[in-house]
Amino acid sequence: MSKLDFSALLCSRLCHDLVSPVGAINNGLELLAGEQDETMREAVFELIEKSTIQTSNKLQFFRLAFGAAGGFSAHLDTREAEKSLRAFLAGSKIDLSWNVTANELTKGGVKLLLNLCLVAAEALIRGGTLSVQFGSTDETTTSITIVAEGERVIFSDDIKAAVEGAVKESDLEPRLAPAYLASMVATELGGAIAVDLPSKQTLNIVASIKANS
Repeated sequence: MSKLDFSALLCSRLCHDLVSPVGAINNGLELLAGEQDETMREAVFELIEKSTIQTSNKLQFFRLAFGAAGGFSAHLDTREAEKSLRAFLAGSKIDLSWNVTANELTKGGVKLLLNLCLVAAEALIRGGTLSVQFGSTDETTTSITIVAEGERVIFSDDIKAAVEGAVKESDLEPRLAPAYLASMVATELGGAIAVDLPSKQTLNIVASIKANS
């Protein structure tokens, strides 16, 4: 698959995630145009405000996870990554446990971390806890560990194959794009990703990459 084709998949995924909040803003504006009742207008304004914040949060997250945030800088502040992830999860039933002690990570490290968090969060269909850890296992290897725990974890075989880099390119679709992107970034950073589902309530994802990648 060419880089252009994969970029199209990411764009499709991005549009899919934004169409709902953006559509809600548009619907709200249409309702305001013909609504005279002050109570209804206030409710519509609240809907527009909520959808606007949600759209902004998603864009900030995808800017880091999919885009080239940070300009020419080789590293990004981990506080920015944490902030974008917390905002992305705001309003969901997922609690974030952030255990990244490093002050900054490479762009690739941030991109890998956020896409793995996105994949894991989507597996928590009824909510739960998303735990994130980043640390050195030895002098040459750094690990990113994502643990998703909840009442029910759904992690399909095709997403597992995509995140581990075992999916056929002909089978790729927008839904799998973040998982496949994580796999590609891990490979570029000299590592690989392993997935373990010890129970129906737990998902473990570990990415091992070269230190300082």
